Amino acid sequence: MTATSQIHPACLPTDSGPSYLNGAGEDLVYAEPVDFSPEPEGFLPAVENPEVREWALEVHFLWKSLCRRVAGGVLESPEKHTLIALPQPVLIPGSRFREVYYWDSYWVIRGLLASKMYETAKGIVSNLVYLVDEFGFVLNGARTYYSNRSQPPLLSSMVHDIYIRTGDMDLAKESLPALLKEHDFWNSGVHRVVVRDAQGHNHTLSRYYAMWNKPRPESSTIDKETASKFMNDSEKRHLYRELASAAETGWDFSTRWMRDASDLTTLATTSIIPVDLNSFILKMELDIAFLVNVIGDSTTAAHFLEAAQARKRAMNAIFWNEEMGQWLDYWLSDRTTCKEDGYTWEASNQNRNVFASNFIPLWIELFNSENVAVEIYEDGTLVEKVMQSFRSSGLLRAAGIATSLTNTGQQWDFPNGWAPLQHLIVEGLVNSGSKEARSLAEDIAVRWIRTNYVAYKKSGAMHEKYDVEKCGEFGGGGEYNPQTGFGWSNGVVLAFLEEFGWPQDLKIYCQ
Repeated sequence: MTATSQIHPACLPTDSGPSYLNGAGEDLVYAEPVDFSPEPEGFLPAVENPEVREWALEVHFLWKSLCRRVAGGVLESPEKHTLIALPQPVLIPGSRFREVYYWDSYWVIRGLLASKMYETAKGIVSNLVYLVDEFGFVLNGARTYYSNRSQPPLLSSMVHDIYIRTGDMDLAKESLPALLKEHDFWNSGVHRVVVRDAQGHNHTLSRYYAMWNKPRPESSTIDKETASKFMNDSEKRHLYRELASAAETGWDFSTRWMRDASDLTTLATTSIIPVDLNSFILKMELDIAFLVNVIGDSTTAAHFLEAAQARKRAMNAIFWNEEMGQWLDYWLSDRTTCKEDGYTWEASNQNRNVFASNFIPLWIELFNSENVAVEIYEDGTLVEKVMQSFRSSGLLRAAGIATSLTNTGQQWDFPNGWAPLQHLIVEGLVNSGSKEARSLAEDIAVRWIRTNYVAYKKSGAMHEKYDVEKCGEFGGGGEYNPQTGFGWSNGVVLAFLEEFGWPQDLKIYCQ
């Protein structure tokens, strides 16, 4: 069954939302993680500073407070609830987010792996695989009203990372059909885009495109207000699709998706081929190749390795900007020549504004390995070139990496820093094998750990996002109040402490 044939708009909430949306949080109840230990054996052995170790254990304890299972009432009367009854316990992000969210789950799992909670991590994967089996793709979140869109596709990375830690062959085998189905979802239909480069070669890439043209059920009032400037229904439907598609990116909202940085109604998400989405899909192709090879299917492995190489060529041809030393989103603007067989590339359609996403390809092995990159630049590796670009970009601030350089009040813009973006760039630098890159990565991680620690000590909570201009301050902006909890922030802190440790004599407070 195709992904789109699983969408049943008639079963979704009305624009105003049904009355049973009012009982927020009642459809999930507390669950005790089966593999939680107050201080797991081998937990963060390189964290020598007692203050930092005590805090890390407190962050570790937060997994207990975020663990939930589906309430009996949902199982008995699913038609009365928007929650999807997932088979395994879940880890919610925190605060207003009372259900599983797709891309949050990757960094939750990275933290669970540091906490030695392997069974809980596997349960998260099982839940996401269940969503693919039911809907043809991983939903944005585990609610029926999210069945019109996904989120950044990181399921393969979750399976890969758990396998590397545990060697669980059964998990790999059970997950592969879902990974293949998800790969097809992102490489067919409205998500698939063909662009012809300057040399006349066709390249296939992917974009975000929500299957929805109404107000988002979870943000209906806000969306209607945003669209109120339009009198024409077709313009409103177009905006609603762009709003939902921007939510699918995970970056809701950012000037990255807007033609006019001051006007949210100029969102053009479906007209943009994003660097990070294609990085994640390339990673998916490498992960699938690895996993099918593990179970002995060398033919399928070869197919996906070739797909990954083809996407790498596409990303270099369409996104790479040698002058800037960054990969830039490509806009399918009105000026782009569109034919039935694709679009024609124009240099002017690269978005030259600086975003943290411009550096996410470093996370991918095919880009961060010095062995492959040295073939491109005789005077230095690709990693060195991109590092130089990053250092001069203005993104690295006192408390971490800014999301963009534009301060508009949107939450995925300056001065906010987000845990996933810190982790992707830091891990990419570490995995390059370059000593200089690892040094830069550790510098970023130390800044991020410090701001998380100080904010925690001041507020008693981990936060969804942070102000990278001010150490110890959490971030703001966007269409809802700042949130605490917080799944991916906890996960990234634990992952950084696992990777770098914290020496006895290194001060933890803001410098």
